[in-house]
Amino acid sequence: MMGNYSDHKHEHAPSGPPSPVGHGGHRHANRHDNGRIFAIAIVLNITFVVVEFGYGFAANSTALVADAGHNLSDVLGLVLAWGAAILSRKAASERYTYGLRSTSILAALANATLLLVACGAIAWEAVHRFSQPPVISGLTLTVVATAGVIINGLSAWLLLKESKDDPNIRGAYLHMAADAAVSAGVVVSGIAIVLTGWFWLDPVISLIIITVVIYSTWGLFRDSVQLILSAVPAHIDIAAIDTYLRRQPGVMDVHDLHVWGLSTTESALTVHLVMPEGYPGDTFMDEIRNTLEVQYAIHHSTLQIEQGFVSHACHIK
Repeated sequence: MMGNYSDHKHEHAPSGPPSPVGHGGHRHANRHDNGRIFAIAIVLNITFVVVEFGYGFAANSTALVADAGHNLSDVLGLVLAWGAAILSRKAASERYTYGLRSTSILAALANATLLLVACGAIAWEAVHRFSQPPVISGLTLTVVATAGVIINGLSAWLLLKESKDDPNIRGAYLHMAADAAVSAGVVVSGIAIVLTGWFWLDPVISLIIITVVIYSTWGLFRDSVQLILSAVPAHIDIAAIDTYLRRQPGVMDVHDLHVWGLSTTESALTVHLVMPEGYPGDTFMDEIRNTLEVQYAIHHSTLQIEQGFVSHACHIK
């Protein structure tokens, strides 16, 4: 058996631009721009949360309070996502040999969990209001919700470009976009209350809000849990990688193929290649590593060469 080969193009530097290759070869946005965008979105949404909570209580509207609670959880989610983006750039150490990249996964999971818990609390209050619908100022509901459409829509637009290659940022973008749609729904209910006096529409809209939020959050929660459990990231086709490796000249067999997420944007791979002729040379190995990075979104690959004279069974079953 020949020795191990590990690619040496690691990206653990604490400063400088991010990796130019993203999922499927796309470029990542500049992370300094991400920080500025996060700051703007957080300030806008904190201001709106304060205003919406105040008017929600004044108007006795669970729809406004529900939307404000959702926006508050989104602010916390934005802070978590921003913090994770900063920590993920920390250099590797003897203790954390991959750096703190996986904090982006923790942030995505915390964000999703926070939203689901908030939905449960708001749903409980809305259901109780069906028995005695309170008198609500439909005009106040409409005006404040209109402001929400503008603030959330602007925040979503700011995050749109940066969300394409990073699930951590994508989660924040989806929440902002969902908020804009939900606020539009609250505008409709406010107008309906003004025209009809049907105050029971307020808790109905609250439950609709919750349904939309849960629907938009569940995928993020599922993907985050899978990444924490070292599952193959959803955008990576491990079967295609296996086929590609088996087709390389000199490769007789492939085993112990493992792929997992280092963060919400970076993936790692380890694999054993059975090559009876022995080590094929650095150029051959570099070509495999580059293809794995560019075509299959594997940012850190470790390849072990075996001649097949001894069976090397994987102990992880």
